[in-house]
Order: sequence, then structure tokens, then C-alpha cells
Amino acid sequence: MHVYEGSAALDGSVRGCVLTVGNFDGLHLGHRALLDAVIARARALGRKAALYTFDPHPRRVLFPDQPQPRLMTWEQLASELDARGIHALVREPFTHAFAALAPEEFLRGVIAERVAPCEVFIGRDFHFGKGRAGSGEWLRASAPALGIQVEIIDQVRAGGSDVSSTRVREALVRGDVAEARLCLGQPYTVWGRVIEGDRRGRTLGFPTANLAPENELIPGNGVYATHVRLFDDERPGPPSLPAVTNVGTRPTFEPGRVLVETHLLDFAGDLYGRRVEVAFHARIRAERRFSGPDELARQIALDAGQARALLAAEKG
Repeated sequence: MHVYEGSAALDGSVRGCVLTVGNFDGLHLGHRALLDAVIARARALGRKAALYTFDPHPRRVLFPDQPQPRLMTWEQLASELDARGIHALVREPFTHAFAALAPEEFLRGVIAERVAPCEVFIGRDFHFGKGRAGSGEWLRASAPALGIQVEIIDQVRAGGSDVSSTRVREALVRGDVAEARLCLGQPYTVWGRVIEGDRRGRTLGFPTANLAPENELIPGNGVYATHVRLFDDERPGPPSLPAVTNVGTRPTFEPGRVLVETHLLDFAGDLYGRRVEVAFHARIRAERRFSGPDELARQIALDAGQARALLAAEKG
């Protein structure tokens, strides 16, 4: 997949593509429905499939006092898009000047002239242009005059409610990784590199990998059943390893900044410096303070057993 830093950088190779436009933060089920439709249509027509999005997220520019963390890093997004069959990712710089474009200017000057797709797929709630004045229905009515057909994909629901990045974000903040997974269609993942900690877990009999997260959003404090994938190119590891992960401040010892510490259940080896992906499958319990190391060690053993059982049950 080729990544273009803005529509001005396009070289004409995606002209005539099947395109989808949106923020695509997190790739929830609604996003996946759009991607599936675009990829299937592109294959049917023998065209390239492309995705057009914005950097930074428009809300960060328009509402800087209301920051919201991204659900995925750009590297995670690109990796997923490439694996699914998207040929080109256009990452448009989002500025106040760009936000001031009227819907007609965006459609004609950016989409029609620079990207030049044959078809565009958007979600039901898609809005664009100054003041979000452009709607999906307006785009569907206006684009054919420029040789572009527009398809609107219906809102996707899960668990009785609409799926959205906001819903996923709120679930993760409260540690409800099951709700996030329901909306994402897969466990929420955090990428990062293993850094050296104080080795306290080793003294308890449960050595942990201390993660320096690359993601902006980490699930709320608690203990989770997770899977860990080692994916640094130099030293590829096993595809996935069961683990129990603690997110929190370690209140039993010296509470401080939030840490992500993972104990791999079936692995013995040096992980320092390795790059890993932690997939959050289920929340086991809230973080709490224990009377001392011995009580904590007993609880970690129980947590590890529960994590192993939960992950095994998923496999069937």
C-alpha cells in the first residue's frame, strides 16, 4: 500500500479508483463495512481501492480544548488497511484553512480533480466542508455531475446501539474491553516496546514485560486477560502468546504514573527492547492495593489462572 501525504502529493496512479472518505479512527465495525464494500467493488471493476482521511483528526483542530485520543496509531491503521487490500492511503493535512472549504470546493477541487475516483463510499453520518454543511445525501446528488457515483453505507449497530469511535473510546476509558471488542469486531490492541522496569515482578515469581505504549489511549486501570504478539522485524517471535496484563499505578508499592505490565504465561526469555502488540480480550478485575508482596503474589497467580481459562475458552 502506498501512503500519500496529502492529496497534492497524488501522482495520478489512483485516478479512477474506488474511494472511501472519513476519519477511520479505530476501524470499528462501521469502518470495516465501508472497507469491505470498497474493496469488493474495486475488485469487481478491476480498479484500485483507496482511503482518504485527515491528519490530525478534525476535532483536534476545531475543538483544541476538547482533545480526544486516537484509538490507533497511524502505523497500526496503515498495517490494517494494507492487510485488508487497500492500495492507497491519502492522509490530508487538516488545517483551519482546509476546514473553511465549502462543500463544493472540497468535492470539485480535492476529490474530483486531485483524487478523481469513479465511485465514493461513505457512511450514513458523513459530513464535510465548512460548518459540516456537506452531507452524504448532498454528495450523492452532486457528485454524478463530475463523473463520480456515491454509495452510502447504512449505520452499523452492535448490542442494540450504533457503533462509533466515541462509543469505543468511552468503553476503553472505563476498562470495558468487552464493549470495545463488540464494536471493533476484534480485541483492542496496544503497540509498544518493552522497557526495563524495577524487576519487582521477578522477585514475586511473575516476571513482567513493562510496555512503553505507542497508543494514545490505554484501557482503564485494571487486570486483563490478553494476548501478546512479538513483531519486531529483526527477531520475529511466536504469533501470539497468552498473558495477564496490569494497567495501573501499582498501589501496593509506590503509586505513581500509569504502567502497563504484562506477564506472559508460556514464555521464558528476554523481551527487553522487543516491540510487541498487546490485545485486550477480557477484564478480570479492578486494580487494588494489597497488604504486601505475598498477598499480591497469591492474587497474581489467581489472575494468571483466570486469564488462561478465559483465553482457552475463546479458542473453544
